[in-house]
Amino acid sequence: MKRRDFLEKASIGTIGLGTITTKLTANKTETTKENVNIMALVIVDPLNDFIAEGGKRYEKTKEILKKNKVVENLVKLSSTARVKGIKVAYAPHHRPTENSYRDWKYLNPSHKGIMQSMVFEKGTWGGQYHKDLQPQPLDIVSKEHMTVSGFANTDLDFLLRINGIEKVAITGMLANTCVEATARYAVEMAYHVTMISDAIGAYTWDEMEASLTINYPRFAHEILSTEEYLKQL
Repeated sequence: MKRRDFLEKASIGTIGLGTITTKLTANKTETTKENVNIMALVIVDPLNDFIAEGGKRYEKTKEILKKNKVVENLVKLSSTARVKGIKVAYAPHHRPTENSYRDWKYLNPSHKGIMQSMVFEKGTWGGQYHKDLQPQPLDIVSKEHMTVSGFANTDLDFLLRINGIEKVAITGMLANTCVEATARYAVEMAYHVTMISDAIGAYTWDEMEASLTINYPRFAHEILSTEEYLKQL
């Protein structure tokens, strides 16, 4: 069976990456009521244009979102985290206006694409959080990131640190851009990083495969499914 066929037939959360998961979780610290206070669930870009029907990028993301039940898993993770005392943190993308990147000397392909489509446009439904993933009063909501990392030029690290967070579980959109950049930055900032494989979306199965089987194992401390993550709480 071709690898893409395998990915499409399997839930990415239980993708058959047992070897990778075992290697990455062999030395994991058992989660207890004492150490949930140092944990946070980070949700990157859970905005309508990405994950809601009718969003500007939804036609590109819907296959993986539906197959892996990404939105459902994000809801399950965030609601359980709040009950267990794990901090929920939102790392939203910049909501552009026509002048957002006016003074940027070097626009990359992502910036150009955003300005052409005005995805997540400020003041529009597409730039709002998904109706089932609204931030709650005790959640962390960082400043918007302008490019891909939820940490770069935002207050996300500051907000996590003042809440005593040391371990982050990274979820959201997209697997190989904002999610990966945020996770890599977190490792650089000395956080323990867990990737929740079936709570992450992408445009293509190739992108998911590369992220889960090549990129994430290079830097993440753990790669777990939603079920595996929740079982250790």
